[in-house]
Amino acid sequence: MKNLSKNSKFKIVIALLITFGLILIATLLFINTHKNNVYTNSLGISYVAKVEGKSYLVYENGQFKEKFLKGVNIGAAKPGYFPGELGITKDDYYRWFAYISEMNADVIRVYTTMKPDFYEALYNFNQKSKKPLYLIHGVWVNEENINSLADGYNPKIKDAFIDDSKQIIDIIHGNAEVEEQPGLAYGNYRADVSKYVIGWILGIEWYPDFIDGTNNKNPQKNSYSGEYLFANKAPAFECFMAEVGNEVIKYETEKYKTQRPLAFSNWATTDTLKHPNEPSDKEDSSTFNSELIKNTDKFDSGLFASYHIYPYYPDFINYDLKYRELKDKAGKINTYRAYLRDIMTQHTMPVIISEFGLASSRGKTHEEINRGYNQGGHDEAEQGNMNASMLSDIYNEGYSGAILFSWQDEWFKRTWNTMDYDVAERRPYWSNAQTNEQEFGLLAFDPGAKTSICYVDGDISDWKNISPIFANDTLKLWVNSDEKYMYFRVNKKNFDPSKDKLYLPIDTIKNQGNTKSNEFDLTFDKPADFLIVINGEKNSKILVDSYYDSFYYSYAKQLGMIPIDKTNEIKNGGKFNNISLCLNKELTLPQENKVIPFSQYTTGILKLGNGNPKNEKFNSLTDFSYSGDEIEIRIPWALINVSDPSSLKVIDDMYGNKGIKHLKIDGINVGVISDDGTSKTSPSMNSYTWKAWDMPTYHERLKPSYFIMQKAFGELK
Repeated sequence: MKNLSKNSKFKIVIALLITFGLILIATLLFINTHKNNVYTNSLGISYVAKVEGKSYLVYENGQFKEKFLKGVNIGAAKPGYFPGELGITKDDYYRWFAYISEMNADVIRVYTTMKPDFYEALYNFNQKSKKPLYLIHGVWVNEENINSLADGYNPKIKDAFIDDSKQIIDIIHGNAEVEEQPGLAYGNYRADVSKYVIGWILGIEWYPDFIDGTNNKNPQKNSYSGEYLFANKAPAFECFMAEVGNEVIKYETEKYKTQRPLAFSNWATTDTLKHPNEPSDKEDSSTFNSELIKNTDKFDSGLFASYHIYPYYPDFINYDLKYRELKDKAGKINTYRAYLRDIMTQHTMPVIISEFGLASSRGKTHEEINRGYNQGGHDEAEQGNMNASMLSDIYNEGYSGAILFSWQDEWFKRTWNTMDYDVAERRPYWSNAQTNEQEFGLLAFDPGAKTSICYVDGDISDWKNISPIFANDTLKLWVNSDEKYMYFRVNKKNFDPSKDKLYLPIDTIKNQGNTKSNEFDLTFDKPADFLIVINGEKNSKILVDSYYDSFYYSYAKQLGMIPIDKTNEIKNGGKFNNISLCLNKELTLPQENKVIPFSQYTTGILKLGNGNPKNEKFNSLTDFSYSGDEIEIRIPWALINVSDPSSLKVIDDMYGNKGIKHLKIDGINVGVISDDGTSKTSPSMNSYTWKAWDMPTYHERLKPSYFIMQKAFGELK
């Protein structure tokens, strides 16, 4: 500054002082705003939220405001890790919190103790954010003990439940040192996030056998009277929950002079309603009635109710005669909203739907028969639109909040109709598009460190460094793969999708397969276990050698739920089957005395579309695309009975092993056959292999459903 005039220097100094002053004022205002988010009553007890009648109130800027809580559930895992391996980093959480806040959500929910990085990231984010991101914290219960002991009063369950709750209280106050235990979060917890925690949800989706076991083993437990909670003339299970809740409130009140609203986890299976058309005895056999648990005047924050409610399960939501009377504006039956309305009649306290949502997976597990709000089978835009519709139903039925399941996809998850066909201990290392539980998130984890190796979109530039495994004057075939799909590129000279058919035989396992296809009059030089058929938009599919059909083996040979067909059990019989997944066993609706047959769907049907997320016509369920002479195809690993691509394992001979076992292979053989209506070419099937891996590559991508929910959340006040 030595070359500046005195007047110029004076102006610069003044400008700097003004700037620093504004920053200081803004900082003080920000800090003061956060201080004004905690209320202290006349007894010196502080809290940031409370319930009043059926309203949920949060203390902001010096006053309690009724809020409809808009949020997402966050899981504890990312690709390559089981939840207990604690793979998510502080940077991951911080980045995710920014996305969630920008989505117009104001609440996140977690189910159990998180690693210190989570709380530190939340604290740091809220220190810099214009609006706080609130937390509703859960307390998990050991499910193995629940299954084996079936008694909430067993010390292994009750004492652990209470101790874990107390530990989480210390954690959110930044006052805990947790020793390392396998599969559990641990470390030094010093981030005090207590002023952002607006509620507890204790427990899990309770199993009917656990509720019944607790009640049957403790008939004398018919009341509980605590300093903060009590239950009079109540079943033992409600008394057990009241005792746990009382100890949680007592510990935080006495140690930290703090309270916050509390709920007990519940779901449709254990609601207090009678469902006369429910086909399963278990789904309507037991109840947990949180209304039997009351709070004393010493618990200022109060109780609320928490439910996980989905539109496709249990089956009574589909088939309840009363629920089928409610129709939406389009005239379609909306049993989901009808059930929401019914649940609200059971409560005098605020009710939050702490889980709702649909999966954007290729595979599906249950069907919602009225509007198609199924468990899986939705593209990512459809996922968002249906989630927004359910959010609207929840809001319009007078609930106090809706917490979407879930924030991120979770590769480690399993689903009942696919879990028998993979290697359980290797699930986090690859993405199974057939398992709907893996793709409930708004944040996708796509294979590849920065981009996927291939996008099925008609643009072949991502194949430029790949050599074909077969080539002649008119036909070429390339193969590639990643952590989610096998990719095939075919170049057919003068390809006409309205006339030409393509067949891709795939040989995955030795000593079985078909050397011919009876249906399509094809022959193969190696036994084919699968056959991809590209025959226009409506007739393209992938088929399985009937002898290698895991659906038939499971549901006909093992379970006897579908008819036996001995032609399916012939090796090299030339028969290929559609690939199917089970949706439900045979059901009997008791109120109507009506039988609903065993249900399945053909999951091997291939969808024409554009699989590039950057394309305006993007459809996440795309299986194949055309562009001139180029055809691109992607097939989920599970559709070709690969049970763990990361270790090159496939399902072994089911008949020879008398069950599902796994076999390591060296690779696969693939061929391509062209049929233009006058002649077929039958080139040889050539080898393709890939390298095993122990840590997958992936990159994050916000799904179209994220932006749809951003708009939907933003429209609710």
